[in-house]
Amino acid sequence: MTRQEMYTELEGNFEETRSWRRHLHENPELSFQETETARFIEGKLREFGLEMKTGIGGNGITGTLRGAKPGKTIAFRADFDALPITDEKDAPYKSKNPGVMHACGHDGHTSALLSVAKVLSQYGKDLNGTLIFLFQPAEETPPGGAKFMIEEGVLEGVDHVFGAHLASDLPLGSFSVGEGFRMAAVDKFAIHINGLGGHGARPHTTIDPLVIGTTVVNALQQIVSRKVDPLKSAVVTIGIFKAGTAFNVIPDNVTIEGTVRTFEAEVRDQVQEEIESIVAGITSGFKATHSFDYLRGYPALYNHPEETEIARRLFADLGPVAESEPTMGAEDFAYYLQEKPGTFFRVGSRTDDLATQYSHHHPRFDIDERALVNTGKAFIKLAEHYVF
Repeated sequence: MTRQEMYTELEGNFEETRSWRRHLHENPELSFQETETARFIEGKLREFGLEMKTGIGGNGITGTLRGAKPGKTIAFRADFDALPITDEKDAPYKSKNPGVMHACGHDGHTSALLSVAKVLSQYGKDLNGTLIFLFQPAEETPPGGAKFMIEEGVLEGVDHVFGAHLASDLPLGSFSVGEGFRMAAVDKFAIHINGLGGHGARPHTTIDPLVIGTTVVNALQQIVSRKVDPLKSAVVTIGIFKAGTAFNVIPDNVTIEGTVRTFEAEVRDQVQEEIESIVAGITSGFKATHSFDYLRGYPALYNHPEETEIARRLFADLGPVAESEPTMGAEDFAYYLQEKPGTFFRVGSRTDDLATQYSHHHPRFDIDERALVNTGKAFIKLAEHYVF
């Protein structure tokens, strides 16, 4: 077995890998509902002769390839859920499931990792260690599939864990990596303000929740600018403000919903506490009542320095490697990296073709499918480094 043989086989699988991706793209399933997708993955892993566990944390699946010789255990992860988005592109593999679409590349992640599993399954006798292929459901919907799979033991005995994400902002053939915090913790909050409604011509007889609510919204914007250390990052965004049914009536209630994004755990705690304090103070001052719900979503994604540097060096043999910039987006791969050292890297899927340039979660999102091979090569590079 040589390195080139593995890459040649991966390239030779391109048509089959593309057909898997297009099948998944035509038949997307939402988070926690991916039963047919899981059945498809299970069938392929069974063909490859891998040890399998199914039904992990819902619809999760693992395939395990044990080498003939002892060594490290390395886990590779791909997600496979879709989004509640209508597919608007003009392609023969357009979604057949109305209102559901693979608009983030998870179909590509899964197909690429399946191709890697197929190739490497032929080389078990050459492995010094074990490879675990993690096929994860429900990345798009908190609390996320990663959390449940970890709770059911998929990382037991694992030494390092790696994940890939296709990137429509990176040129085909390139990669990006970065150490440290690279994606934010994502939290959601809902504020319900209860006042006393009445006629718009007699505001003095009411406790106007609209005025209270707008005061709260304005005050929340001062958390980041006046409470958080300016050398640290945080975002507080309001996305929903619901109140009223008539132009001349002051309503009884207001609902405000928003999101918080942070990197450091202490900043995450601080922002939550500040929101609670502001809401309580303002509503009390206006003699209103309130309720407050705060849901902690995915933690911040932290790429471990050593594993990131290894990936940077290995991927340089495959193409240009850019430094990934921190983003306030979120990804539940963060749960794996809280438990085990590893890194989450990006693989370019953009070309001059406009079809490949739409952002993730766009209804016309698509990829240049040659990125599937590049993703596979990156995983094989990592496998070669750790267990061959």
